[in-house]
Amino acid sequence: MGYILNTKEVNEVFQNWKKDSVIYAPILMKNGGAFSDTDSVHYGKIQSIDEIVFDQKSDFSFKEILLPISETLFYFTEDSVKEPESPVKQAIVFLRSCDLHAVKRLDTMYLHNGAEDPYYKRLRERVKFVLMGCKDSFESCFCVDMGTNRSDDYHASMELWEDGVRIDNKNPEWDELFAASCTKQADVTPSYVTGTETQVNIPDSLSLDVMKSSMWKHYDSRCINCGRCNFVCPTCTCFTMQDIFYTDNGKVGERRRVWASCMTDGFTDVAGGGSYRQNNGQRMRFKVLHKVYDYKKRNGIHMCVGCGRCDDVCPEYISFSHCINQLEGAMKEVTGNES
Repeated sequence: MGYILNTKEVNEVFQNWKKDSVIYAPILMKNGGAFSDTDSVHYGKIQSIDEIVFDQKSDFSFKEILLPISETLFYFTEDSVKEPESPVKQAIVFLRSCDLHAVKRLDTMYLHNGAEDPYYKRLRERVKFVLMGCKDSFESCFCVDMGTNRSDDYHASMELWEDGVRIDNKNPEWDELFAASCTKQADVTPSYVTGTETQVNIPDSLSLDVMKSSMWKHYDSRCINCGRCNFVCPTCTCFTMQDIFYTDNGKVGERRRVWASCMTDGFTDVAGGGSYRQNNGQRMRFKVLHKVYDYKKRNGIHMCVGCGRCDDVCPEYISFSHCINQLEGAMKEVTGNES
């Protein structure tokens, strides 16, 4: 059911949500950018709709709400292990269509890829999603080509228009709340883009033969293996484990799951001193083919959702979308087909 609310009425809804939920949305971080006197858009807790940044793409994704950067899995002593208390409050997260599709990728990896991950599941079960419609695309987005420009898998949508905040509600639990707060009902369809400035083409002929292409050597010197592309990506899920021992008792501590990056040194270190993919080009090859080849082979959809954040954040101006567009030429190179 659709509603049109003014700002005051929406904030009344927020006040009700806040009684048992924490609301997360893209917010402006003044002077929080990578360079002096620059701003950044991050996810954070909000109190009102006025804090939400609707007209800019967030520099970081929603991911850390479902996958904390550092998460304690359990506490240990010499003879006991105890898991931390589960989060008490629900969460309501505002995100765009590409990120909503990213949630599906995370669910596949953590809930439908063998045994369910209990730590992810307990957070995931407490989250509801509010879609932020996109009237226009941003410069580096290529969501249309990745098929993620539109989504119907949300609890509600909210979008700013001249006549107020247009809301499409799919959660029956919220119908009464919206109806009590608004004075106007209407049919509402969230906006979505049908074209983007950045475009990508993943060749139908793509195979693992592309690993032999010379294109990957280009990234040996350009990439500085900082891992920023992984950390802003809404579908990168790599992590490492850390055992933290307390200083006052070296036999007591906690085990944490901490974000890691396939693009950084040490990620492929193994027992006995071995290490794989030491060159940055090899790491780039691994990442790209994971995003647009092998994940689809297993799950039927590409891992990449075309948000373009990796293009935006790279300090060396390496374009992931441009890399995808080189794959067709790379396939011709390795197959000897120059026609």
